[in-house]
Amino acid sequence: MNWIKDTFHTKRPVIGMLHLKALPGDPDYDAAAGMKDVIEHARHDLAGLQQGGVDAVMISNEFSLPYLTKTEPITAITMARIIGQLLPEIDRPFGVNVLWDAVASIDLAAATGASFVREIFTGVYSSDFGLWNTDVGATTRHRVRVGASGVRLLFNIVPEAASYIGNRALNDIVRSTVFDARPDALCVSGLTAGTPTDTSVLKVAKDAAPNTAIFVNTGVRDTNVVEQLSIADGAVVGTFFKEDGVFENPVDPERVKRLMDIVKEHRAGA
Repeated sequence: MNWIKDTFHTKRPVIGMLHLKALPGDPDYDAAAGMKDVIEHARHDLAGLQQGGVDAVMISNEFSLPYLTKTEPITAITMARIIGQLLPEIDRPFGVNVLWDAVASIDLAAATGASFVREIFTGVYSSDFGLWNTDVGATTRHRVRVGASGVRLLFNIVPEAASYIGNRALNDIVRSTVFDARPDALCVSGLTAGTPTDTSVLKVAKDAAPNTAIFVNTGVRDTNVVEQLSIADGAVVGTFFKEDGVFENPVDPERVKRLMDIVKEHRAGA
């Protein structure tokens, strides 16, 4: 797992989510406010995350609800524009996530220079968005074709709002995913954004893949981050960093700093 230190320059990194507002083509896009409003909101949240001390930033179209499993071209194109305008201000590693389209995420990473991608790369799921299928073989070959072999892949193996089709235990899914697909990391989630991830589920994943990075993907907050990072190798944090801990709100740099101070103390002690 040396890639974690090489990419994030620390052990047990915390990745702060930069949630983009609804984009052109999304049902909730505010055409009157336009792209200027989307970009300024993203700039505000980026500044808050970086001022608060996160180790990395992940940019996602979080408010493109309801999500598509094969996105329209306008989504990644718009995200590329936003990231291009923010690049001079990004001063730490960043990743991307085009929800929920693995190929589009890899394309966006290749185009913008992102270091990592989080996506659903394996499995078949019954989800709120319909039947959710994947093709990891085709996706990883696509990564090679677009020159993104160096982009790290974070596999979300317990996706939000979805249930794995088939009667397989999590430890079996973890072992076969690691053997078959060679993920850089596995992300374990709760039911939805902001919902705590069960530590017993984290432990099952870590015990099944001790040599693969395990990231806790939802519900990390100041009251549980030490417990979570005692098992997981890193964390993805979004909702807690928002004003009043409300998913829809802008980032609050004071909440970011509060959690990161706890994390830094924990890392120093560990």
